[in-house]
Amino acid sequence: MYAALWRVLPGPWWVRVLILLVLVAAILAICVFWVFPWAQPYVSPAPPATVGNG
Repeated sequence: MYAALWRVLPGPWWVRVLILLVLVAAILAICVFWVFPWAQPYVSPAPPATVGNG
């Protein structure tokens, strides 16, 4: 799959790397701003962290 994606991208290798970096950044941004907030209510909340006094 990755080889097919690499062959489809235009330009020399450094342009392909830039395109892939932009695509990865866009996918991460979509996850952080839309997917994770949407899924957060469905994930059980973590127990509160406590620090003991002794």
